[in-house]
Amino acid sequence: MARGSRPTLADVARLSGLSKTAVSLVLNDRPSRLSEEAAGRIRTAADQLGYRPDPAAQSLRFGKTRSIGFISDQVTITRFASAMVRGTLRAAKELDHTVLIAETGDDLMQLTESFREMVDRRVDGIVVGLMAARMVDVPTAPHGVPVVIVNGRTPDDLPSVLPDEYEAGHAMASVLLDAGHRRIGLIGDLPAAANPRRSVTITRRFEGLDETLSSAGVTPVRVDVDDWNPEVGYREAMRMLPAHPELTAVIAATDGMAFGIMQALAELGLRVPDDISIVSFDDEDLAAMVRPGLTTARLPYEEMAHQGVLMLLGERELSHELLPMPVVTRGSVRTISERVTRP
Repeated sequence: MARGSRPTLADVARLSGLSKTAVSLVLNDRPSRLSEEAAGRIRTAADQLGYRPDPAAQSLRFGKTRSIGFISDQVTITRFASAMVRGTLRAAKELDHTVLIAETGDDLMQLTESFREMVDRRVDGIVVGLMAARMVDVPTAPHGVPVVIVNGRTPDDLPSVLPDEYEAGHAMASVLLDAGHRRIGLIGDLPAAANPRRSVTITRRFEGLDETLSSAGVTPVRVDVDDWNPEVGYREAMRMLPAHPELTAVIAATDGMAFGIMQALAELGLRVPDDISIVSFDDEDLAAMVRPGLTTARLPYEEMAHQGVLMLLGERELSHELLPMPVVTRGSVRTISERVTRP
């Protein structure tokens, strides 16, 4: 082997005293009739030489590049993107694949171009990861190139991974019911989000909430909104709470709204959770930093991406998967034994 050159199968074969065919079978984990002793000599020789398979050669030999494409709408600018990228990279590493990443915004032409570039690089499959769970159109991939949608759906029903929002709604309502609350406010139903182009999950979140509360005989004081942000949460809480002093708990549609609600509570002289308990959804980073910490249902971005890659590469069945949204219990809920009426 020339100084500075990359070790080859032939170099491993010479050092181990076995054929190139035998070396290829062992180092590519393919069935062979070689003894354990012979296979051990090959692996030892490969270690001594620092041999690593040539990805380009393997691609030509097996028709696989051991790479996948990850295309996202907003991967560089949203707060949840790092978790989705983490899940993608973790699964790819487990399965010895590299990841090519592209960002498209809401530009369909850019999405089409990114698909074309990934296919030109002969990726073994493409994950489309969305920051908001919505219906999205994607280009048709060539035959043999699987596509999985993470946190979204497509009109042609490509395989997908989504959060189980119905169970999350059930779980968060149950947190309050189990703590004895029956006089509950609900801030944040967004009628416009029933459009699947905006959300394919939010209606399920509210179905879980409504059905669980209804089964307990609870009719919440309800406020629909036109947007999910702290300002809207603040505004609606400032209206709701003085008008309904009997309330002991509030459910916020999102953490962002919950932060605004908590600000309103402070201005109204109400303490969390002593006067008002609050629960929410998403588990943004700030949910652990506010005082008291916010009890919320975590969107499983990392787990969804991980599952999507496993589906893409054949480790899971290509299907429609729903992943749990774990309840993260912090200090924003108080257990009550009787009705507390605020002045």
